[in-house]
Amino acid sequence: MSTPPTPPPECPAHAAATAGGLYRLHGTEAQADPLALYEKLRAEYGPVAPVLVSGDLPAWLVLGHRENLDVARTPSRFARDPRGWRDMREGRVPADTPLGPMVSWVPVCNFTDGPVHERLRAAVVESLERFDKRGIRRYVTRFANQLVDQIAGEGYADLVSAFSDQLPMLVMTQLIGAPDEHGPRLVNAARDMLQGTETALQSDRYVTATLEQLVVERKTKPARDLASWLIEHPANLSDTEVLMHLRVVLIAAYETTANLIANTLRTVLTDPRFRASLSGGHMTLPDALEQVLWDDPPINTIIGRWATGDTLLGGQQVKAGDMILLGLAAGNADPQIRPDPHASVHGNRSHLAFSSGPHECPGQDIGRAIADTGIEVLLDRLPDLQLAVDASELQWRGTLMSRHLLSLPVRFAPRSVANAQPQSEQPTGHPAHALIPPQPTAAPAVAGHRRRVSWWRRLLGRR
Repeated sequence: MSTPPTPPPECPAHAAATAGGLYRLHGTEAQADPLALYEKLRAEYGPVAPVLVSGDLPAWLVLGHRENLDVARTPSRFARDPRGWRDMREGRVPADTPLGPMVSWVPVCNFTDGPVHERLRAAVVESLERFDKRGIRRYVTRFANQLVDQIAGEGYADLVSAFSDQLPMLVMTQLIGAPDEHGPRLVNAARDMLQGTETALQSDRYVTATLEQLVVERKTKPARDLASWLIEHPANLSDTEVLMHLRVVLIAAYETTANLIANTLRTVLTDPRFRASLSGGHMTLPDALEQVLWDDPPINTIIGRWATGDTLLGGQQVKAGDMILLGLAAGNADPQIRPDPHASVHGNRSHLAFSSGPHECPGQDIGRAIADTGIEVLLDRLPDLQLAVDASELQWRGTLMSRHLLSLPVRFAPRSVANAQPQSEQPTGHPAHALIPPQPTAAPAVAGHRRRVSWWRRLLGRR
């Protein structure tokens, strides 16, 4: 009689899952108040905690700031390639898992390590660097003014649906070279994909198909945009590599920037201490963005890293092939580096909002430029913004990766927008004029908008 095969050893997280009692990062508690859950996990397990993700799959959530940096900066121990995930290899992950877009390997820099990663990332970074920062800000200003024009006469608006959800994708579709008409559908598909809903895979296919068409067009008709620059880069990216990197840039920049804008506006409108620091000139808008990146980062958790071998992390025995989740929000709140979570962190950019190490977000400066410039336009145009509901009534939609503010209702004095920007100043649907180093001309004034010295202008550091 043959001896039955020995089953593969389970990781501690998987063994505990079988016994029950682990916290589910896709559960109600995690969605309602993730920071409270992080502190509960920290108190029980320390800087690294066993958790369950979609479909009760085991993972390790990294809660400590130092431990997050350790994972992010040592790909030799914690690889980015999801093909090393033991649960996937051994058939425990459903084919239709909502995590699919985030754990299915594709040839992009954020799913690779070593020389392959260096080649792909160099193409992305060097192509992004070809955009002129002043040109991007001019472009953001135009789009932001258009969005404000649409609400200025109403005296009431939801800043999430009318502003923060729209501005990043309007800008990013132009940066990558996508036609304007794809903007609205790309917005919906991008968010749906990142939320891991039942239709996430369908949305992922739509985004991919749209970008695939763009790559085909740019190969025969190049322009001054990211798609064309990736195609012509000396790294010689394949069509698939170009397509997948366009998708990564579009999705990552959109979700993080939309959340950053909404979180900053919410904080300004609801936190009296924060607003007092701004109005008193103790904090500028760039300072405010960095504070929000500490307190309320646009991405809570990054999926994922996979242990390349048995190792010790934060006192936990991690097995080869275990999934590791970078807890960005949890690491930012680590009492080892922030004993007082309410203290200001002026001038300190050591937060984890954009991760760290070789996979640190390459487009963070573009995201900051979109958020900074867009909020500046909004607050300058509507300096009397006030929250239209009690702060306790605001609601979020939580996912494994992030918390998205559902709405931010505000009221303000209605303003007429007569004779909006002339047609020649409107975006052309092509980024060439706005994103290549511009001529030193002043930005066009918006008709009906009187320049004023308000406390908003003081907080922006301008007169």
